[in-house]
Amino acid sequence: MRRLSPSLLLIAAFLLCLPALAGAQEEKQTTFVYATYFECDTSKQEIVDEIVKHVWAPAYDAAVEAGTISQWGWMAHHTGGKWRRLLYYSVPSLDALFDAPEAISPGIQKNNPGASQVFGEICNSHDDYIWQVGIGSRGAGLIPQERGKVGTSVYYYCDMSQEERADEIVEEFFAPIYNSHVEKGDITSWGWLKHYFGGKWRRVATMTGTDAKSLFAARDAIFDEVNEKAEAAGNEFGEICGSHQDFLWNIVHEAP
Repeated sequence: MRRLSPSLLLIAAFLLCLPALAGAQEEKQTTFVYATYFECDTSKQEIVDEIVKHVWAPAYDAAVEAGTISQWGWMAHHTGGKWRRLLYYSVPSLDALFDAPEAISPGIQKNNPGASQVFGEICNSHDDYIWQVGIGSRGAGLIPQERGKVGTSVYYYCDMSQEERADEIVEEFFAPIYNSHVEKGDITSWGWLKHYFGGKWRRVATMTGTDAKSLFAARDAIFDEVNEKAEAAGNEFGEICGSHQDFLWNIVHEAP
């Protein structure tokens, strides 16, 4: 039998490794979200909304147009815990996440140099998180061009040794149910975020809709369907992520 030359053997070995290398590259490609949750003086928080609208939004919108960030948004507290406002932006890499502030801050300063000081006096405490985007309706190709006007966020505290199993449950059992309600128009979008850096909350489940009433009606219908079709999986999920905090947000601005 004819033997392959050493060079051909090396080429063959390299070709066999290509699928694994491609898979490794795909795993590294992800979306990160930098989220800042503000505690504010509730008697003056509308002033902050105006600052964001007239000073911050032009700078963040410009960053989206330039490709510095993929998306950003500003949300106002409706119902839930102590956080009153939420600013977030999403990027395709960690490098882009850390580079974004240096690109955006000069635009904010140019628009109004004193606005950030006023903002800080009204919202003088915050929590920062870096989230890794998991499964959701965007990955399923179901998100329309415009998201809903209101959104819920459920922040879960999970057993870190089993939280990847919680991700599997969401993908296998919950995602098909959520996606079906997006297709029917009951909700506008949904998503699942995984903790990368920050405080104690380990996972976030999000939904958006056209208004609070319809969103909560859809939420109840989804929970009923989960209990009917995936009760055992739901119970297992609850054992892993046994504590949570609910928020309802008014989505004030998002781009795109």
